[in-house]
Amino acid sequence: MTNDMVIPVHNHSAVARSIYNRKNRISDSVLMVLIYLCASISILVLIGIMGYVFVRGIPEISLEFLTTVPSTIKGTFGILGNVVNTLYVVIITLLIATPFGIGAAIYLNEYAKGGKVVRMIEFTTETLSGIPSIIFGLFGYVFFGITLGLGYSILTGALTLSIMVLPLITRTTQEALKTVPESYRSGALGIGATKWYMIRTILLPSAMPGIVTGIILAIGRIVGESAALLFTAGSGYLLPKDFFGKIFESGGTLTIQLYLCMQKAKYGQAFAIAVVLLVIVLAINGLAKFLSHKFNTEVKES
Repeated sequence: MTNDMVIPVHNHSAVARSIYNRKNRISDSVLMVLIYLCASISILVLIGIMGYVFVRGIPEISLEFLTTVPSTIKGTFGILGNVVNTLYVVIITLLIATPFGIGAAIYLNEYAKGGKVVRMIEFTTETLSGIPSIIFGLFGYVFFGITLGLGYSILTGALTLSIMVLPLITRTTQEALKTVPESYRSGALGIGATKWYMIRTILLPSAMPGIVTGIILAIGRIVGESAALLFTAGSGYLLPKDFFGKIFESGGTLTIQLYLCMQKAKYGQAFAIAVVLLVIVLAINGLAKFLSHKFNTEVKES
């Protein structure tokens, strides 16, 4: 015996008419066509831009282009120095911004009680996300470059970019922490775990996919930034002679070198650098997808 009830559906009932005799309205069809049209246009624009850049840039890429630096005496042009400078900027920026961003997110999500102070901090974070990068560059040049005496250097650029990507890391970490079920918190605290132990061993591992994704997106913004670095890091392209001393020297990233090539009407070299940047951005996005999927799988298995 079961408690299931069978409700007969008569052919003339409203349910039957809505399920079996449903008619497609013209407005639904029009909206569906518009949705597919918008999606197709977005994909075609992306393919068109990438295709044009690759067609113009790939013929200019060579082993010499990737493994040398510009030299007037040798008559060569390469981006190896700019690649190294980009790595310096990315690593230093993340070393500064990631601990502060994750720490701020943990405080706002787990410790701070709702109030004016928390709302003010969140409003400030959102406001920082919308400030044009060139303003960050102007501030970084005046404060870090002149006031602190760092001048045009990789460290000045990295400190400036740290302020720029801090809101991104903070917000993504906050959202990742909010996705962790409340039962995880109450269960851990219920068996006697301290709050910090609960955050360190349960919340952060569970939220790791979102945190890692936010960090990788921050890397993408660092790699693609030019306006702020033009004011702060300069345009040096030489390879480092002193590993740690290089951070106090001028260092132009790939985007800065691309801008300089366009300014000198060297369009072939500019498109070649653009190809390298596109490959890096695609690799970063692919890495974000892979790590997010990997961490999600590990969390589900555990």
